[in-house]
Amino acid sequence: MHNYFSSYAALGALVIAGGGIVGGGLAANRMLRPHRPTAEKLTTYECGVDPVGGGWAHSYIRYYVFAYLYVVFAVDAVFLFPWATVFSAPGYGATTLGEMFVFLAFLAVGLLYAGRKGVLSWV
Repeated sequence: MHNYFSSYAALGALVIAGGGIVGGGLAANRMLRPHRPTAEKLTTYECGVDPVGGGWAHSYIRYYVFAYLYVVFAVDAVFLFPWATVFSAPGYGATTLGEMFVFLAFLAVGLLYAGRKGVLSWV
């Protein structure tokens, strides 16, 4: 039973040491950095453009759709790597090849749908 609790003690010591290192670094940064706030430094900064108008601004939903499509296809591309390792295993070749064609067909249908809806055009 003594060894059981000593592993928790080691974990607790590591958490305390890690917290001390992070806290010490943040405290050193606060003490050593210059602090000269001006009105220009305290204004809202967004992409190098001065804030003009109200807080609400119109943005095109098309940019979010591009980001969403990128995430979908990037995540789907991740599934190709495990498939490539299983494909070479004996007895799984034809099955995994068929499954991958079904998977790629779903991706192609989604891309075709997005193209037909005009989502992929920048204009």
